Amino acid sequence: MALYLVQHGRSRPKDVDPDQGLSDEGIAETKRIAEVALNYRIQVALIKQSGKKRARQTADIFADTLQPAGGVEETAGLKPMDDVSAFAGGLDAGANVMLVGHLPFMERMAAYLVTGSADRPIFKFQNSGIVCLDKDPNSGAWIIVWALMPKIG
Repeated sequence: MALYLVQHGRSRPKDVDPDQGLSDEGIAETKRIAEVALNYRIQVALIKQSGKKRARQTADIFADTLQPAGGVEETAGLKPMDDVSAFAGGLDAGANVMLVGHLPFMERMAAYLVTGSADRPIFKFQNSGIVCLDKDPNSGAWIIVWALMPKIG
């Protein structure tokens, strides 16, 4: 079972699209990462997204490819500056949920789950990338199991 953290795909500049929907590159990268996840047989039961256009579009692309039984739902608490500790309290490691949101929230969430402090960076996210976390069966601590990023380096 796992928790998948995803930073939304690359978006258009605010002066081009005030809602900052995904750019063509963002759509292509997200589709590519979703296909790789499918080929690795990643199982997602539900995708939760922040409600911002770029997160919704990213979540929809992952949902079209991975076909989560629970679909996609807009969820409060995933905005860029939301409190990760408040959101973390409701997480279920056994649910195979994908969270699609923004920086700095995603990086702060990963840090908080693994170290107990949102202010101790542990991973540099990329647009459309997936960081998979799970709870260690022996210690009950959250650990990073793997990451799938559009670019290496």
